[in-house]
Amino acid sequence: MTNKTSNDLGRDSIGKLLFRLAVPSITAQVVNMLYNIVDRIYIGHIPGIGATALTGVGVTFPIIMIIAAFSSLIGMGGGPRASICMGQGKYDEAERILGNCFVTLLGISVALTALFLLTGEPLLYLFGASDDTLPYGLSYMNIYVSGTIFVQMALGLNSFITIQGRAKTSMLTVVIGAVANIALDPLFIFVFDMGVQGAAIATIISQALSSVWVLWFLMGKRTKLKIRRKYLQIKWSIVGPVLALGVSPFVMQSTESLVNIALNSSLQWYGGDIAVGSMTILSSLMQVFTLPLTGLTQGAQPIISFNYGAGNNDRVKKAFKLLILYGFGFACAFWLTVMCMPQVLISLFTSDPELIGFASWSVRVYLAAIFMMGAQISCQQTFIAVGQAKISLFLATLRKIIILIPLIYILPNFLSDQVFAVFLAEPIADAVASVVTVTIFFLRFKKLLDNNPNILKHQASISLEED
Repeated sequence: MTNKTSNDLGRDSIGKLLFRLAVPSITAQVVNMLYNIVDRIYIGHIPGIGATALTGVGVTFPIIMIIAAFSSLIGMGGGPRASICMGQGKYDEAERILGNCFVTLLGISVALTALFLLTGEPLLYLFGASDDTLPYGLSYMNIYVSGTIFVQMALGLNSFITIQGRAKTSMLTVVIGAVANIALDPLFIFVFDMGVQGAAIATIISQALSSVWVLWFLMGKRTKLKIRRKYLQIKWSIVGPVLALGVSPFVMQSTESLVNIALNSSLQWYGGDIAVGSMTILSSLMQVFTLPLTGLTQGAQPIISFNYGAGNNDRVKKAFKLLILYGFGFACAFWLTVMCMPQVLISLFTSDPELIGFASWSVRVYLAAIFMMGAQISCQQTFIAVGQAKISLFLATLRKIIILIPLIYILPNFLSDQVFAVFLAEPIADAVASVVTVTIFFLRFKKLLDNNPNILKHQASISLEED
């Protein structure tokens, strides 16, 4: 991979590589953030019904996250495995992984679409909808899930572009859809007067454009890895390891849905629609934090995976050091912004004075320990990059399943302000999970590199170059 439109993952400067790969990935995630949030911004400002409609759309968030989680299950499981194969020089094996992932994503799309169309109404009530907010949530959800196949193709296959060092190309996958969504949203919502249905239609049209771009590239002449007909037959020997590695990012995203369900149902019980509406805004701000950080880790992942596969431990360590430095720095900057100007951020989503006031104090509680998450996410994603499925899975479940969800239900029994107690569960879980993750990483990472099975291959290549 040494042409002008891609990067030499095994030779180029680590700092320059991370910049060239991470900047497009971060840009893509920031644009993707707008993709997900711009609907809520427009919906929250619909005259007369904005606050209620925003709450209704907010309760669909678990479904949206589950759909995205399945794309990560395949994309983030298949991408690093294919990248390690490329580092080993096994390009045919990498294409087999791509072909199997493509077919698996098609099957998942059909299953998820049928499931959510059949069970939408009871699920939304379970997720915290009320009789007032249900019609808006159901209208948005039914249209959105009809475009599940576009989400799976665009998000699930885009990682196979990134691992080739084609960060700018993978960035365009998101940019194309996001720009279309930002342009189409006001047209369908306000000009065509379609409200939340218009927002959903604009979103699936945009996702369709992104998926067409991904498939066009991966079936074209410029890609190093191509979707080939001979590799479209699913083999468990290929899909099994992909699922094993992808289960960690899948759990990270799907458990976000469980967390959202636990938060919304508890807040509906203790605080009503205004508390749930506040949570819609807070979860959007959490996306503002996590998506750029995800872009940074996606930029580092091909470097770490490729060089781990090539047995070059020095480059793996250099890439990780830069990743954790930038990740922690970004997390601290975001934390300061939230603590210093919460009302400015909240007012982007709503003009309702009561909702602004409620969300402005709750966001400071909810995101109080977010500055620690930069290191936690960097360490966890590095485990994924080197193919450590079991450790990644444990760390993914630790914060949300083992700590956060139980605290959401336990703390209100001990604090008089029960709504405050629900929000307080998040920073406690963030702090504990960050300390545990970083500790485990630094205890295990050196041993992992010392036992890298590809070291001898790297040493042999150095000897050949010297000769």
